[in-house]
Amino acid sequence: MMRKPTMNLAGPAARLFLGGVALALATLALSLLRVNLAATAFVYLVVILLLSLVSGLATSALLSLIAAAALIYFFAPPIFDFRIEDPQDLVVVVAFLLTSLIGTHLFGKLRQEREGALETKAKLRRSEADLRDSEREWREVFEHNPVMYFMVDAAGTVLNVNTFGAAQLGYSVADLAGQSVLKVFLEEDQEFVRQCVAVCLEAPGQSHTWEVRKIRKDGSVLWVRENAKALRRADNQLIVLIACEDVTERKRTENALRQSEAYLAEAQHLSHTGSWSWDVHRREFIYRSAEVYRLFGFDPKEGAVSAQAFQARIPPEDLERVGEAASLAIRERGGQFEFDFRIILPGGPIRRIHSVAHAVVGSDGEVIEIIGTHMDVTEQYAAREALQKAFDEIKKSEDSLRLVIDTIPAQVWSNRPDGAAEFLNQQILDYAGLTMDQALGWGWTSVVHPDDLAGLLKVTRAAWTSRTGREAEARLRRVDGEYRWFLWRIRPLRDETGKITHWYGSATDIEDRRRMEVALRGSEQRFRDYAETASDWLWETGPDHRVTLLSEHAEATGITAAGGIGMPRWEIASDIAAEPEKWRQHRATLDAHLPFRDLVYPTVNRMGSPIYVRASGKPFFDADGKFLGYRGVSTDITATIRADHAEQALRKAQAELAHVTRVTTLGQLTTSIAHEINQPLAAIVANADACLSWLDRATPDLEAARRSVEWIIDDSNRASEVIRRVRALAKKTDIEKALLDINDIVREGVSLVQRELASNQVSLRMELAPALPPILGDRVQLQQVIINLVMNGIEAMQSIDDRPRELEIRSGQDEGRQVHLAVADCGVGIRAEDSDRLFSPFFTTKVSGLGMGLSICRSIVEAHGGRLSVASREGPGATFRFVLPSHEEAVS
Repeated sequence: MMRKPTMNLAGPAARLFLGGVALALATLALSLLRVNLAATAFVYLVVILLLSLVSGLATSALLSLIAAAALIYFFAPPIFDFRIEDPQDLVVVVAFLLTSLIGTHLFGKLRQEREGALETKAKLRRSEADLRDSEREWREVFEHNPVMYFMVDAAGTVLNVNTFGAAQLGYSVADLAGQSVLKVFLEEDQEFVRQCVAVCLEAPGQSHTWEVRKIRKDGSVLWVRENAKALRRADNQLIVLIACEDVTERKRTENALRQSEAYLAEAQHLSHTGSWSWDVHRREFIYRSAEVYRLFGFDPKEGAVSAQAFQARIPPEDLERVGEAASLAIRERGGQFEFDFRIILPGGPIRRIHSVAHAVVGSDGEVIEIIGTHMDVTEQYAAREALQKAFDEIKKSEDSLRLVIDTIPAQVWSNRPDGAAEFLNQQILDYAGLTMDQALGWGWTSVVHPDDLAGLLKVTRAAWTSRTGREAEARLRRVDGEYRWFLWRIRPLRDETGKITHWYGSATDIEDRRRMEVALRGSEQRFRDYAETASDWLWETGPDHRVTLLSEHAEATGITAAGGIGMPRWEIASDIAAEPEKWRQHRATLDAHLPFRDLVYPTVNRMGSPIYVRASGKPFFDADGKFLGYRGVSTDITATIRADHAEQALRKAQAELAHVTRVTTLGQLTTSIAHEINQPLAAIVANADACLSWLDRATPDLEAARRSVEWIIDDSNRASEVIRRVRALAKKTDIEKALLDINDIVREGVSLVQRELASNQVSLRMELAPALPPILGDRVQLQQVIINLVMNGIEAMQSIDDRPRELEIRSGQDEGRQVHLAVADCGVGIRAEDSDRLFSPFFTTKVSGLGMGLSICRSIVEAHGGRLSVASREGPGATFRFVLPSHEEAVS
C-alpha cells in the first residue's frame, strides 16, 4: 500500500525528466543552428504541447517556466544573462509563456474528457448486457429483420447492431460492436455523419432523416436512408437509435434518369410526375405537371392556378425555408439541392412533400432556371415518426419491441420452416385489410397477385439452399383493391446443424420506383424519337477516340457506318495537312476530356464528293468517374460553306467592278487631274525662277530666296497630295476602315473635279456643318461615291442653258447622331417611272452609260451600314442623299 504514492510520484518525475531532456536537446540544436528567439519559442511550444498529451498540468507548467528561462538566458540578447534589453524580445517570451500555459491546460481538459467518454462507453456496455436478457425472445425477429438497426452512444461508438445489418455490410455483430460507427461510412461522408448525430443529440426525442452511403467490408458501396432519434437512458446518458433502409436501387435509378435527361441537353432533368420549372429572371413558374396540381389539392383540368394560390397552402415557415434553399442554389451558381415542406389542404389534412431540384446555369455562368420534382412522402414521414416512437419504448418491455416491428416502414413477417406464416407485423395487416387470424398459415397468399404467386413461392423454395436469402418482385393487393409492386426479401434462419428453423422476410413498396423506371424508358424513347426525326446524325467514340456508333442519318450525306466505324475523326477529315494547328488543339481538348462545339472539317462521302461537317461533342463517364468516350452530333453544312464561298466570290466581283468604275471615272477626269497637277508645277517653275533672280543679284537676297524655296516646297506637297489621291483611287486594295471626317472626304473628292466644274460652267456651293461626329469607313470608297454623285450632277446639267448651273453639297447630322450628305443639282431631274430602277445594275438614262455607277454607290454605302436615296427637288433637278452611322453607333 505504501508503494502506490511512490509510483504516482515517479510517474510525473519521469515525465518531467523526459521533458527536460527534450528541451535540452532542442536548445542545443537551435543554438548550433543560430535560430532566432521567435522560432525557438515556437519549437519550445510544440515540444511542451506534445509532452502535455502524456503529462499532468503541473508538470507541463513547470516545463513552460523552464523553457521561458532558457529563452531568456540562451536566445534573448544579452546571451547567457537573464536580462532582456529589447522590449520586443520580452513580448515574445511573455506570449510564449501564456500560450504554453493555456495550451497545456486545454490539452489536460481534452484528456479528461476522453477518459470520461471511455468510462461512459463502459457503462453503456454494462447496460446492454442487462437489456439483452429481457429482450431475447423478440431479438430473433429484430436480429434477422431485413432492415439495418444501429444503436450508438454520444461519442459515435456502436453499442448494438442487428445481425442482418452487420451481415448486410459484410461484418459480424462482434466486428462492429464497440467500434466507431464511422467505420462503415466513406471517409468523405464521415463529417456529414458526425453533424447528423450531433443534430440528434442536440434535440433528444426528435426524429431526423438523411441519406448517406455506407461501405461494406469488401469495399462495395450502398446507399441507405437513415431514420434517427436521440433518447436519454436511465443513467441520463444519450444514445442514438438509427434504422437504415437500403435505397441503393432507387439511387441507381435516379442516377440513370439524371444521366438520360442530361443527354437531352438538360431539356428535362426529372420525370413528368410532379415536375416543375421556375424561371429565375421572371421569378415565376413556367411549368407545373398535373401531379403538382394534385399534390396541392387542385384539379389540373380546371385551368391555370395562380402562384399565390399554391403558396397559400404552404406554411410561412416552410415557404421561407424553400426560398432560402433556392436562393442558395442561385448564389452558388448551380448544383442539386433537396428540401422538404408541408402542404395544408382544405379541411386541414397535411401532406409532406420532398422536393429535389437542379439549378440550370446559362452560357454566362448565371443560374437561369430551376427544375425539380415534388414527391409525396407523407406516409414515409408517418412511418419514420412511428419508428422513432417505437425506438423510445424499446427498453421498457417486450411490448415495446413488438411496437417497433409493427411500426417500421416495411411489411415484416416470420414463417415456419414449411413456409406457413406465424407472425406478421401490423403494417402488412393494415395494408391488406386482414386480421392476424386470416393472415396466419397460408392465408397471406390471398393478397398476392395470382400471376405473381407461383414465382414468389418458387423463390421461397430456392431460398432453402441459400445462405444469404433471396429477393423477388411481386404485387400485393391493398385494402382498397389496388395492386402495388413490392420487393420481397426472404432470409432463412438455421440452427447449428444447418436446419431451417424460421423464415424472416420483408416487403418494401417499390411502385414509385417502377413508375420512375417507366418514366426513364419514356424519356429514352422521346430521345430516340428526337434523334430519328432530326436531320443531324449522332455519333459515339470510345476512350481511344475511335468511332463506335453512327446513327442512320449519316447515310443521307453519303457517310456510311462501314466507312467511319473504328476510325478517329482526324483520319476521316481531309484537311489534316492544311490545318495542323486546328487538329492539334482539337486533340488536346479530347485528351483533357473537355466538351467541344462547332468543329468544322472537310471530308468526302462514299461517292468521292467533298462535303463539310460541323461536329459538337461531350465526354461521358461511368458511375465511378472513369472516362468512357465522347457522344455528340454532326451536321452536314456543305450547302452553307458553298454559299459562303459564293458570297465571297460575289464580294470580290463587286470590289473588282468598283475598282473598274473608279479607273473609268479617273479616265473621265484626266483633264481635271492634269489641271490640278499643272497648277502647282507652274507655280514651282515660277518660284524657282524667282529664287534664281534673288540669288543672281550683286548682293543675293537670301530671305526672298528662302521664301521662294518654301513656296516651291508647298506647291510640291500640293502636287504630291493630288497624285496620292489619284493613285489611291486607281489602286486595287482591300477595304481599310478608319475614323474619318465626312467633310474632309468631300473636300478631297471635290478637288479632283474642279476642272470638270469649270469646263461645264457649274458653280459649286458647299454647306458643310462643323464638328460632325466621326464615321468608320474606307476613305477611297467614300471618295468614289462623292465623285460619282458630283459627276452625275454635272452631266445632268450639261443640256441646261436657260438658268444657272448650280451644284450644292450639304452635310449635317440628325437627332440620332447619324451623319448625312446631300448632293443636289438643278438639271433635268428624274422621271417618276425611273426612280425605282435608278439603283438597279445596268440601268442608265445616259446614251453611253453602263448603268453601274449608282448601283456600286449604293453597295458601298450599305456596306458602311448606311442607305442611299434620291428625291426630286421642289424646283428643277434632283437630290441624292446618303446617311451613315457615327462611330459610336457603328461600334454598338
